Amino acid sequence: MTTDDLLARHRAVLPSWMPLYYDEPIELVSGAGRRVTDAQGRTYLDFFGGVLTNMIGYDIPEIRDAVERQLRTGIVHSSTLYLIRQQVELAEKVARLSGIPDARVFFTNSGTEANEAALLMATNHRRSHQVLAVRNSYHGRSYAAMGVTGNRGWSASPLNPLQVAWLHSGERLRGLLSRLDADEQVDAAVEDLREVLATQTAGDVAALIAEPIQGVGGFVHPPDGLFAAWKKVLDETGILFIADEVQTGWGRTGEHLWGYQAHGVTPDLLTFAKGIGNGFALAGVVGRAEVLESVPAISFSTFGGNPVSTAAGNAVLDYLLDHDLQANAARTGAILADGLRAAVADLDCVADVRGKGLMLAVEFVRPGGSEPDPARTARAFEACRAGGLLVGKGGLYGNVLRMGPPLTLTEDEAREGLDILVDAIRTAAEVPA
Repeated sequence: MTTDDLLARHRAVLPSWMPLYYDEPIELVSGAGRRVTDAQGRTYLDFFGGVLTNMIGYDIPEIRDAVERQLRTGIVHSSTLYLIRQQVELAEKVARLSGIPDARVFFTNSGTEANEAALLMATNHRRSHQVLAVRNSYHGRSYAAMGVTGNRGWSASPLNPLQVAWLHSGERLRGLLSRLDADEQVDAAVEDLREVLATQTAGDVAALIAEPIQGVGGFVHPPDGLFAAWKKVLDETGILFIADEVQTGWGRTGEHLWGYQAHGVTPDLLTFAKGIGNGFALAGVVGRAEVLESVPAISFSTFGGNPVSTAAGNAVLDYLLDHDLQANAARTGAILADGLRAAVADLDCVADVRGKGLMLAVEFVRPGGSEPDPARTARAFEACRAGGLLVGKGGLYGNVLRMGPPLTLTEDEAREGLDILVDAIRTAAEVPA
């Protein structure tokens, strides 16, 4: 079967709004370590990891063995009506590592479901459907999760079950707060929060949901400390804080296990997904017991926390901690970030190299200003693929290259990927605007 045959079949039966990467889409057929191979036999260094999901890499023996052991029992699914040892063991680890006192854990299949569950819990606990969210955010594709998504390219419906009031993001290139230094930006964001509460809400707000680093939004993040400053205001009236750690969790930022920890604050609820399953469908919400226990009726997730996925999750988390992958993310991320900043400092089409650890972005603009340049971004994106490197795209205007390599990335692989990235960016920069 040729890739062209598969592409035609894809277009015949799948919706047009489900995009495919690259002018000539590729089918990935095998993987090992940080590399994947397509149906044509070409191998790539993977710097996007299935959208930051293959966090440990591909074909990892410890994870494969854990899944195979569970499969050999014959119990792939039993439902949460029965005790699931792997689920309990993983919940114990997540609760302990969350930093949230007296924590409870509810498992789902995806980050979207985790955020939906967190919103359900918060609105029930506070008896209010009013929610604060952040501009340029993304929280998922279900009804309420879309309602708190502040990125029009990812908001598939104008309808919303929640009453949402919007706060300024950590955008550093555009917008009112971008003109301020870090301390001034925090002060202005707090003032904005107070004004939003006073003018756009009825007072009994349920929660604020925010990503420590905005994933789909192009790895935009606010100054460290902003969440703590926000939470001081929230605590005055008991408004809950939900940290969406779907992309930032598990040590990816290099600084901490969770993105929220850079702000010196503890959330009431924390959502996680993607990397914890390393490709197996696994996600969830962890939070204060009194908040999780506020669901007033029977509720469960048919496949959430199933024996196979949680077997994988336990193996992933053990591997991550045993190999100190957080420190590796800091080390290899610094090679990429420092190398990129030095190599593209003279290019006026690159407005920013940002991020933390192995969560890095390059933003392209039209030379001489801050106008987004998605066309140049697309050229750099295709040039990376031509050079043997897979990266992602994002940002509100589609003008950001996103890198989220597996946390097992080696220093040599970081330098190899850096060389390809720099060549691709310079190739894109040479084309007239």
